[in-house]
Amino acid sequence: MELSVKLEVFEGPLDLLLNLLSKNKVNIYDIPIVEITDQYLACIRTMPNEDMDLMSEFLVMAATLLDIKARYLLPKEENQEEEEEDPRAELTERLLQYKLYRSLADELSGLLETSERSFFKSRTLPPEVLSFEPPVNLDELMNGVSLAQMQAVFETVLRRKEDRRDPIRSEFRKIEKEEISVEEKMASLETIFKAKNTVSFAELLSEPDSRMEVVVTFLAVLEWMKLGRLYAFQEENGGEIRLERREPL
Repeated sequence: MELSVKLEVFEGPLDLLLNLLSKNKVNIYDIPIVEITDQYLACIRTMPNEDMDLMSEFLVMAATLLDIKARYLLPKEENQEEEEEDPRAELTERLLQYKLYRSLADELSGLLETSERSFFKSRTLPPEVLSFEPPVNLDELMNGVSLAQMQAVFETVLRRKEDRRDPIRSEFRKIEKEEISVEEKMASLETIFKAKNTVSFAELLSEPDSRMEVVVTFLAVLEWMKLGRLYAFQEENGGEIRLERREPL
């Protein structure tokens, strides 16, 4: 039976080094190699050596640290013009990569623990819902015309009515009759489309006198389209939007 050994909280030499740097509150980019090497050697002397493969990894790192320490302590030649590369650079890069991988592993471990506490309900939708198909194909109704284009026409008509408003007379107070409802406007549109098969969308919105009636007209058109009784089209790209009756309203 294979024996798996985990050395205290250290899963490898890089894990031990990161722990030492954290305890000493040392910047990973400025490792005090002399002190860290001494502490590292003191730690591995107290480790059990049952797993020789794992211990060999710690010993290789110890040799690497001693080599860096020796290069770091050697005096520099006086006539050396070029700045020598920091002997700690490669070790720093390895520590940064290991720290990244360990943080990702911790995050995945957390997600695994969260998923283990989650329960998923199987699909229990009735057959009627699963087999439901919308009675109206919206793409067919719009026929290349987007709702944004229809809204642009609607906003243009509202601006025109606002521009025609008398700024003086508009301040006069008057009693207005009750505004028309969407249902009433839908009935009015039914009369229009019985007389005409196609109608300009912009002209249809321009007929009402008040802003409220323009809004109600727009809503009534959308309701008839939702029921699949009207569809919008353009005779050419960017042309006038027209509404056509699909069947008697």
